[in-house]
Amino acid sequence: MDVLAPLLAWAEAEPAVRAMVLTSTRARPHGPVDALSDYDVIVLVDDVPAFVAREAWLDARPGALARWGDESERLGERTVFRGVVYADGIKIDWSIWPETLLELVAAAPELPDQLDVGYRVLLDKEGRTAGWTPATHRAHIPQPPTAGEYRAVVEEFWWSTTYVAKSLWRGEVVHAKFALDTDAKLGALRPMLEWLLELDRNWSWKPGAYGRGLEQALPPDLRAELEATYVGTGIEENWEALFRTAALFRRTAREVADALGFDYPQDVDDRVTKQLERVRALEPNRT
Repeated sequence: MDVLAPLLAWAEAEPAVRAMVLTSTRARPHGPVDALSDYDVIVLVDDVPAFVAREAWLDARPGALARWGDESERLGERTVFRGVVYADGIKIDWSIWPETLLELVAAAPELPDQLDVGYRVLLDKEGRTAGWTPATHRAHIPQPPTAGEYRAVVEEFWWSTTYVAKSLWRGEVVHAKFALDTDAKLGALRPMLEWLLELDRNWSWKPGAYGRGLEQALPPDLRAELEATYVGTGIEENWEALFRTAALFRRTAREVADALGFDYPQDVDDRVTKQLERVRALEPNRT
């Protein structure tokens, strides 16, 4: 299915559009791209509020099923995001930028991350992207953490585990799984695992958003340990998942600390682990 040709034809015929740029996975060498990969498109227009108000991008493809959006800022200019899923399964993430950014990007010392991740100019009616620098493809690649940043992630992890234990004791599985799977794992274990992977890749690997691609990048033993931390809704199996998560975090955080010359705060680990065990040993809350 040729998705870009109809978009290009629409943009050429749309007077408000000054340029259109494809970014992210489909514009980056070695993607990776699959059948469900989004199309990330920046549309530079003469009047963002007017363009957004009449929802002009919806004319580019038929059959919009669902949408979501927000607003942000690029180089001091207001930009608008609209993600749209269409009836044929195609998802387009529309970023609506004012045409003033055509010159501001060229004058900036470095590309905005949304372009530096990789971009391809699909349409430029006045040739105003000619001054844009090539993408370095370094956007969103983490830098080595400082000792303070490393310590903050460790503290965040152990802090989050206390909420998991409290919720499990109360029988509140929904909140327990939020604290375990979102706060402890996505919030703290994920960046620690990503740092570990970067150590072997000389800080050149681009992690996917919210852990996308993490399992495939991990060595088999770590992948198996991570998968074992995801369980169902039983109280006891979530207790086991909590302690398996703690063991995986401990192992990973120690390896990162050793490689970067940091101290792993074993005292925090010991104190919190003892607290988790104490709460687990309490008589379950029956109220």
